Order: sequence, then C-alpha cells, then structure tokens
Amino acid sequence: MQNPLKPSRSFASDNNAGIHPEILRAVSLANTGHVKAYGDDDYTEAAVQKFKQHFGEGIDVYFVFGGTGANVLGLQIIAEPFNAILCAETAHINVDECGAPEKFTGCKLLTIPTTDGKITIEAIRRHLHGMGDQHHVQPKVVSISQTTEMGTVYSPEEIRTISNYAHANRMLLHLDGARLSNAAASLEVDLKALTADVGVDVVSFGGTKNGMMYGESVVFFDRNLSKSFKYVRKQGMQLASKMRFISAQFEALLSNDLWRQNAQHANQMAKRLAQEIGTIPQIRMTQKVQANGVFATLPKACIPILQREYFFYVWNEESGEVRWMTSFDTTEEDVQNFVRCIKKVVAGQA
Repeated sequence: MQNPLKPSRSFASDNNAGIHPEILRAVSLANTGHVKAYGDDDYTEAAVQKFKQHFGEGIDVYFVFGGTGANVLGLQIIAEPFNAILCAETAHINVDECGAPEKFTGCKLLTIPTTDGKITIEAIRRHLHGMGDQHHVQPKVVSISQTTEMGTVYSPEEIRTISNYAHANRMLLHLDGARLSNAAASLEVDLKALTADVGVDVVSFGGTKNGMMYGESVVFFDRNLSKSFKYVRKQGMQLASKMRFISAQFEALLSNDLWRQNAQHANQMAKRLAQEIGTIPQIRMTQKVQANGVFATLPKACIPILQREYFFYVWNEESGEVRWMTSFDTTEEDVQNFVRCIKKVVAGQA
C-alpha cells in the first residue's frame, strides 16, 4: 500500500515507473487462451514485424527478460574470451552489471575515461596495440550507450564515425540502447537512423525504461552474427516460456508511435526540471540535459534531507553530484512539487 505521506513518483529511475496503460492493455489482451510457448506464437511474430518496420527488414531480433541479459548475451555471441570489449568507464556494462559481462563473455573490459559518457575514436585508438600478439587480449568490440549513463546523446554522425573506425580495425560496434527511444526522440530521428543506418552491428533495445512491465531485445543487423544466438539465449537463461507477454508489450510499444510519445514526454519533463532548478544559485548543472536525465550538484547537507521526501541516487558522493530521472508518467505537477521541495530544503541550509 502506498504511504500517503510519500509522493507517488520518485526521480530516481525510469525503472521505477509503472506500466503504460496501452501496454498493460496489450498484456491483458494476450492473456487469452493457450498459445505455443517459447516464441512460436502470433504475438511474437507480430512484434518481430514491428521491429523490422523500425530497424530494417534484414534484422534478427530476440526477446529477453532484462537489460543485463540483453547486453551480456549480445556481447557473448560476437566476442571470444580472448577478446577485449572497449567501453566508457561509466558504461552500464562496466559499472552496474556486477561483473556479468566479464564472467559470461570471458572478455576483458578496457575502459575509457570520459567526462560526458561519450567516447571518441581518439580514445579507442589508444587501446589498439598488441594486435596479433598472443600475449595480449585482442580488441574486438566497441560498446557505446545511447543515451549515455550521463544523460548525453550521440548524434548519428558520431556513431557513424565510431562504427567506421571499428570496422576498419576489424572490430564490431555494440550499442546499449536501454534508452535508445529517448535519444531518438531528442534528436527527432527514427530508430533506424541511430542503428542500421550508421553501422551498428548489435543493439540491446530497451522497453522497461519506456513504459513496459519488463522485457528487452537483442537486434542483429548482420544475420551471420546471430546464427547461434537461440542457443546462447537458452544457455543464458533468458528464454521466456510465455514469451507472448514480452512480445505483446513490444508490439504495443512500437505501434502508433507510442515509443516516441513516451520518450518525448520523459525528455520534456527533464528539460522542465532543469529549467526550474537552473534558477537556484546553490545548484549547478553538470551535464547537458539532452534526454530524460538531469545531473547536478547541490550542497551535500541537502541531499539526505531531500531523499527523505523523494528517492533519488547520488551519482558522485565526493562532489555531491546527483541524478534525477524523469519517466513517461512524470507530470508537470510532479516536477513543480519536487522543485518546491528542493527550494525549501536549500533555503533551510543557507
């Protein structure tokens, strides 16, 4: 039961949001009768067709339970244990997956320092040594996040530059797209423009952070890379028996522009929050607000007081940097109430 003294929405993560009514309705409609298990059903076929509309006809797509599973299995199928995976030091696969990428791929993660979550070919180049030397791990995959873990966004041109460089050096490009919808909405482009059109090889496309109950997907743009994926998915414990309930959600999300509407709204609420707190002298924005994340510093003494009213994460304890996330169901009233609370707490600590 919801504590009446606590706000119904937090600013901690879009994972904390509920389920969009249209997606919940799709799950309910799928909850009729018996259908074949493990994806051999009409709901899954309909969802696959939606993916092809958005990402291109030549793709393979597989549904899994969660984002870590999508990332790990997507990387595992394209890299050998003697390979290295290059990523930003802030990347989810490096910071927030409990070592699962290293454990299940066997690969070494080579991390790249970054101030905004984005990596460049200059930074990638520094790791391309010892190629062909049996004593060194062999770089095979570049992994980027879109949006990044710092709420920033790669332009299509930036992704194309990275993919061209990776391919020229016999590497592949993996994209962690847990918030790919937010990036596409921010840039006002379609999903294909940030993936197939710019040379991405594998993408983990997220639904959970954009209105779904649960479920992520792994999309391959070269079917030669995915030939054995159905076995890897089973071994990786990511094969859903009642897959229709993941598939029905994706079919709804990718219909009638719902994915874009949800992401656009979340992005707009983040910009509104940034505008409001931008007038508070004690708060300093630390990243550009390009999607649905707001990163800022404020007096450290204010943080625990605010957290008693609104749940959110401290991103950097040393600097007092916090992360405030908005969701498809964040309202303008939610933002205004949160800003009032911030102003009250900051004023009390002045």
